[in-house]
Amino acid sequence: MPAYSFPKDFLWGAASASYQTEGGAGDGGKGESIWDRFSHIPGNIADGANGDAACDFCHRFEEDISLLRRLGLKAYRMSASWPRIFPQGAGEINREGVEFYRRVLKCLRDNGIKSAVTIYHWDLPQALQNRGGWANREIVGWFKNYAEALYAELGDLVDMWITVNEPIIAAMNGHWLGEHAPGYRDYSHALLAAHHMLMAHGAAVKAYRQTGLKAEIGCSMNMQMEYPANPDDSRDVEAARIMMLHQNRFYLDAVYKGRYPAEFLDRLKARGVTLPAVLDGDMETISQKLDFFGINTYFSEYVRYDETRWPVFASAVKTERPKTSLGWELCPDGFFDLMKWTHDNYRPDKIVITENGAAGNDWVNSSGRVEDPGRREYLKQYLIEVNRAIGAGINIAGYFVWSFCDNFEWAQGLSARFGLVHVDYKTQRRTIKDSAYWLSDVVKNSGFDA
Repeated sequence: MPAYSFPKDFLWGAASASYQTEGGAGDGGKGESIWDRFSHIPGNIADGANGDAACDFCHRFEEDISLLRRLGLKAYRMSASWPRIFPQGAGEINREGVEFYRRVLKCLRDNGIKSAVTIYHWDLPQALQNRGGWANREIVGWFKNYAEALYAELGDLVDMWITVNEPIIAAMNGHWLGEHAPGYRDYSHALLAAHHMLMAHGAAVKAYRQTGLKAEIGCSMNMQMEYPANPDDSRDVEAARIMMLHQNRFYLDAVYKGRYPAEFLDRLKARGVTLPAVLDGDMETISQKLDFFGINTYFSEYVRYDETRWPVFASAVKTERPKTSLGWELCPDGFFDLMKWTHDNYRPDKIVITENGAAGNDWVNSSGRVEDPGRREYLKQYLIEVNRAIGAGINIAGYFVWSFCDNFEWAQGLSARFGLVHVDYKTQRRTIKDSAYWLSDVVKNSGFDA
């Protein structure tokens, strides 16, 4: 038996998202998304790239799925592109888009790979952004109609549903920090967008329960543990506690407890933030019963008090820990703490790690290999913590590596490589990396030795 063994039914997978991989920006009747618009504005993307071609998954999905099967992975997390289904965000459905996703899902099923479909992974139709986007309360109804269309058209082929991916990133990076589409810089606006995303999530779950479909449904939240940079400084201790409210509890309290943390809202209001209007029934809509809770996590943060960082007055500092090529620090013990904190405070029926992985400066060497020992070590250390969490009685049911292949990494463009599979963007040639072969052995053996 391996030193670190996993249950035989543990769900080993890899993850992706529509705008980051599909390409085919103008193919098959697809409409424009906010990322189509945002990525074409000079200066928004670090390397000047966009997702017009990305990994060309639209035309190469059979090749990619065959690689998934070759690696022995049991599940593939993908997302549907809202403007590929509804080019105008609502109204007439695009049959070509529906049929594309049916072909992908059938191919996965034919290869014995389970599908986990994310309904929203950030590519909002630009037509809806023109009507206010996530700041317009009507979007909850638009999203519900979109989700219902996916259930009706694809539900017979989907094994897991994920409603909204990382609402904090979509809201804050897109509406406060200006780093993501649509590129706004207003905290109050971001908080309103977050409330509507959570409502859309809940409305989609509620609608799903009426379909009679048997697949599981949940959501994926970006989370990390927040520690005081100096545990002996009361200001840093308080800053870390506030960051936990901002980063994690605002979203999880809403989903699992049917309320936002009153202390945090009061704090924001005192600092001049306009709070979203929470109407009767909103929190009941948000706090629907979930089949699983998805954690997306990559690092932990060490936080200091920072009076320049309105409205939370806290910022992360670098430590001496090893870092990935993006400067993200390895903190596997923080990963365990995060799983335990989630379990202890919210008691989800089960947790699935829906994203975890590391960026690297990867290339194909003269022998035709991609040697990425840093990623392999990252995966090993983080999987040791998953194994530890399972041993502690926390129901961790699956683990999805971000990402299956190198892809368009939002504001980083094509320069950040997270994939198990290397992509040459000029030729679209795929090369399996050494870390993927290691993970394949882990899956085959249901574990690994130190």
